Amino acid sequence: MLTKTKIYLSSPHMGGAEQKFVNEAFDTNWIAPLGPNVNGFESDLKSYLGNKHEVAVLSSGTASIHLALELLNVSKGDEVLCQSFTFSASANPIIYQGATPVFIDSEVDTWNMCPELLEIAIQDRIQKYKKPKAIIAVHLYGMPYKAKEINAVAEKYDIPVIEDSAEALGSTYYNSACGTLSDIGILSFNGNKIITTSGGGAMVVKNQEQKEKAIFLSTQARDNAPHYQHSTVGFNYRMSNVLAGIGRGQMEVLDERVKARRNNFEFYKRNLEKFDTINFQEESETVFSNRWITCIKTDSFSKREQIRLALLEDDVESRPLWKPMHLQPVFKNYLHFTNGVSEDLFDKGLCLPSGSNLSQEDLDRIIDIILKTPKL
Repeated sequence: MLTKTKIYLSSPHMGGAEQKFVNEAFDTNWIAPLGPNVNGFESDLKSYLGNKHEVAVLSSGTASIHLALELLNVSKGDEVLCQSFTFSASANPIIYQGATPVFIDSEVDTWNMCPELLEIAIQDRIQKYKKPKAIIAVHLYGMPYKAKEINAVAEKYDIPVIEDSAEALGSTYYNSACGTLSDIGILSFNGNKIITTSGGGAMVVKNQEQKEKAIFLSTQARDNAPHYQHSTVGFNYRMSNVLAGIGRGQMEVLDERVKARRNNFEFYKRNLEKFDTINFQEESETVFSNRWITCIKTDSFSKREQIRLALLEDDVESRPLWKPMHLQPVFKNYLHFTNGVSEDLFDKGLCLPSGSNLSQEDLDRIIDIILKTPKL
């Protein structure tokens, strides 16, 4: 009896060229977190993002957010405004710094940080405590947030923005690459991302000076001396030359990966948009989403669960949308400014399998299961 192959939500997808760069690292003994692949990967990313920013590749997207907070001098006693509807890695580094997160809910168009709530929160904190030190906004599931509106609020109060583009490499906003829209951008190359280095991330900054400071901090903040001397606390956050080699190979197929993920979205939409009970995360004329994950919003929690459990029974992985940070047990005692949008999305939303390596047979199988859901 043949058994069906498990379909994952978003699995790694190698392009074939990665091994060449990894072999070069081994052949030349560049195994340490330095070397030609690191420089090459940074150059590839800089070019892809438009050649106007500098890139430092690091050990993870989380490490990149942590170092961004370091560059902005966020410390104990400071507050950082953070999108609530996101993965915990967006918020955890705030705690690393001894600072305090303040969570901001979403707007209905992009499902990302609401500019109006952001300004309300800033005014509240200025009046009751002090001006927040930074803002962390997220391009959720590859969908660009309202950067013009967020940046306008941030500039009005002179607060820097960290742009969490962990899920948005390949997405654009007014034809500018996500990751380049704010003061500091963040990328992730985790195993489930649109391209992967197994584990890894990058910081996107505006000039060489910021890049050099990020690299200095990410390599244990070693002073320029013949012996090991440290005047600053540093971190072990630099990407290895081996993993950077995987990244260089992945960059060669990035556009293909974006195309494949967008094709997944279009397939799901063609087959499901006729149902009033299902809605999609839609683009506007000014944004282009990489469609890292195709997400649907159903009309009820029970409907979402019917679909999820039916897929699970057939060994197809799907997942509820992110549980908002203000609902997470670890952050339950932190201040939040909410409007109910992210809670509604969490209750009714579902991430569908979206890997760039899905076959047409896989997609047909997924849709067939969903269409058999009672009273869709």
